[in-house]
Amino acid sequence: MIAPLVGQGAPELLGLNGVGPEAAGQLLVTAGQNPQRLWAEAVFAVLCGVAPLPASSGRIRRHRLNRGGDRQANSALHRIVICRLRWDQRGRTYVERRAGEGMSKTVSMGCLKRHVARDICNALTRQNIHAAASGHSLTAAA
Repeated sequence: MIAPLVGQGAPELLGLNGVGPEAAGQLLVTAGQNPQRLWAEAVFAVLCGVAPLPASSGRIRRHRLNRGGDRQANSALHRIVICRLRWDQRGRTYVERRAGEGMSKTVSMGCLKRHVARDICNALTRQNIHAAASGHSLTAAA
């Protein structure tokens, strides 16, 4: 039942690799009806809990993902990352490159989550611009 609603509300979001109707619906709920809320990609990353936080100790400099934010949106991003690692060569190449730089698979997947959040935020803001121009709300159909 959710697929046609999300298809009407955010077809551009469903066009992204690895984004299914359930994940798209959850991300639309997280974004909310206020398009001004997503004024930057970093804001959406904080909303989804994938913003990097410094977790350095001594001479070791590293980051971890913020554990705050909407856990369901974070779970949706995780499912998208898993799909991209399975079926998208670019995702696999990215994780292999990061592993070659000495990062673990978990840290590499966290970096990929941040990239996916950036893609989704761009799709949502483009959708908001088109919806505002035509006078429709992004989540009116959802």
